[in-house]
Amino acid sequence: MKNTGYLSSCELVNADSLVYIKTLPDNSIDLIATDPPYYRVKDCAWDRQWDTVTDYLAWLDEFLAEFWRVLKPNGSLYLFCGSKLAADTEILVRQRMQVLSAVTWAKPNGHWLRHNKSSLRAYFPTTERIIFAGHYGAEGFAKGQAGYASKCEALKDHAFAPLIEYFVNARESLGVTAKEINEATGRQMCSHWFSRSQWQLPNREQYESL
Repeated sequence: MKNTGYLSSCELVNADSLVYIKTLPDNSIDLIATDPPYYRVKDCAWDRQWDTVTDYLAWLDEFLAEFWRVLKPNGSLYLFCGSKLAADTEILVRQRMQVLSAVTWAKPNGHWLRHNKSSLRAYFPTTERIIFAGHYGAEGFAKGQAGYASKCEALKDHAFAPLIEYFVNARESLGVTAKEINEATGRQMCSHWFSRSQWQLPNREQYESL
């Protein structure tokens, strides 16, 4: 369900993010600032909808594939993440984008001030991490422009277009989730095999598992 409102000259959209972002054109966004669930930090259903860390990271990677697609060549990504999965999240981001900085948001006040510190098994997190990233390299600035790398990417997209459509349509028709695909293959590659962004062809063994 999509609801749209306006604030001054800004259009505000309330919708399923993963569904809505797929409607946006390539290279169209200057800035992505996102604060997704941190995975089992809150006692709320929206933060506990994944059974394992692997499931959560597979879900997050589907977003990263779309972030890479819609972000302009000189665009910026600010991704908030919790302290426990900050390293895993950064590794995931690096597979698609260049991490420019890891920002630490220090909070002088919080719940830890009311905790019995001697009863805690681990240090209570007093910070949050913000991953600041953009497209890779000077040639990365030419993503979608006239550079050699972008021409190679465009040629690959054209040559493999029938295969890409085959994989994308097959997943949509079967209704399988990223979790099911990653479990069947033992690889965190769902968003590369079944997405038009940074598409990769699975090898024979992986294809047979699929």
